[in-house]
Amino acid sequence: METKRKIAMIAHDHKKNELLEWAKYNKEILSEHYIFATGTTGTLLEETLGSPVYKLQSGPLGGDQQIGAMIVEGEIDLMMFFWDPMQALPHDSDIKALLRICMVYNIPVACNRASADYLISSPLLEKPYERIVPDYESYKKRNPLV
Repeated sequence: METKRKIAMIAHDHKKNELLEWAKYNKEILSEHYIFATGTTGTLLEETLGSPVYKLQSGPLGGDQQIGAMIVEGEIDLMMFFWDPMQALPHDSDIKALLRICMVYNIPVACNRASADYLISSPLLEKPYERIVPDYESYKKRNPLV
């Protein structure tokens, strides 16, 4: 893993301002990395950071699943996902699937400002880091009919 990280950034509507404030505070650090974001969050981040953001679809339109696919392909190193625990969303199943895929592929995830502060300030962010992905070969080779 190179030291220029590929960071996914997602925020639900009621958490966008919080993510934008956090990103503005950490603008210098974030400018050293590749930023990927869903929907409107990507446009707002690009304006806030003054640097390019790779924008995907809105979460409810498949952006969460796009990020998940990128994780599976090894194209995301960590994720900042400011989600709103107080609001049910029509794409809750997509959100759960995204968080699950982060666990499956051992991707660090920050779900709020405090955990994002810990991730962004980690000395591991600036050093080469080999993320250990569990070996799923036996799972892939299993007989699903047994």
